[in-house]
Amino acid sequence: MGNRHPVDTDDQALIERCRQGDLAAFEPLVEKYRERVWRLACNFLRDPEEAWDVAQEAFVRAWQALPSFRGQSAFYTWLFRITMNVATDRARQRAARGRAFGTERVSEEEWERVMVDQAAAPDDVAMRAEERERIRRALEALPPHHRAIIMLGDLEGLSYREIAEVLDIPMGTVMSRLHNARKRLRQVLGPLLVLVLALMILLAPAVVVAEQTVRFSAQVLLASDAPAGGSRVPPDLEQLLPRLRQTLRYREYALLERYRGQAAVGSSQRFSVPGDRQLEITPESASPVRLRVRLLRGSVAEVNTVIQAAPGAPAVIGGPRHGNGVLIIVVSPSP
Repeated sequence: MGNRHPVDTDDQALIERCRQGDLAAFEPLVEKYRERVWRLACNFLRDPEEAWDVAQEAFVRAWQALPSFRGQSAFYTWLFRITMNVATDRARQRAARGRAFGTERVSEEEWERVMVDQAAAPDDVAMRAEERERIRRALEALPPHHRAIIMLGDLEGLSYREIAEVLDIPMGTVMSRLHNARKRLRQVLGPLLVLVLALMILLAPAVVVAEQTVRFSAQVLLASDAPAGGSRVPPDLEQLLPRLRQTLRYREYALLERYRGQAAVGSSQRFSVPGDRQLEITPESASPVRLRVRLLRGSVAEVNTVIQAAPGAPAVIGGPRHGNGVLIIVVSPSP
């Protein structure tokens, strides 16, 4: 389609580093586009947990395919195209397993069953759970190619040309499908159509984000055989000391840093750690709680692990050498 949408300068610099084998350069790209990729997959599949799997697979495929990316489109449109392909494959797999999912074609009778009361005021209708359910069903009843157009055009705000790049179809086809998709929604939803775009977020992703915010605490200890600088281990960790001494064989433990934070599933929070390091905690699941914990020193990940924990049952992670001992990271979800 030609070089109509040059790659963002920052993205291009990171992409060039990735092509040279620098995996750390891919992390800022993941951070930048993670939520948009998940939202795209979630609205397509209507399954937040599966959307995270799709997002992860899309980024893996993107990393593997970076050598073939020529910059003839914006990086995010290229990434969205990969995401849509992965989501479509996942939807086909679900259909093959015989599971019901919202992107199936439905009969005209089903469309009749989701018709709303045209005489009701939009605000009143939207407030009622029954009507919200009808809106959700109407969106899910769209054929996959119509819903994809609505998501990319009306939710993500892509231009006709960008949608054409993502879906690999002519721009005229984009315009025709978007017109038909909006028309079909208008036939079903009538005056509620103006609320659809907000509810596309409210009915699934926004609720999920609120439910999947994970609170946690993290403590960094220095384990050594000699008295170490730092604060005395707090009472809530004293019960761990016998196990730490038995497992790690260090006699002395001192608290260096203590943090409290929270983050939505899929997003990260970082804290400064002694030794010019960064502690990064990323919730990967809220139920059960799974946290990815990384200890970074520059572009090097000295610790990179996933823990599953419960409130009151902290996870203990051995870290790198520091001073006359080693760093110990203790992470625990908060209620």
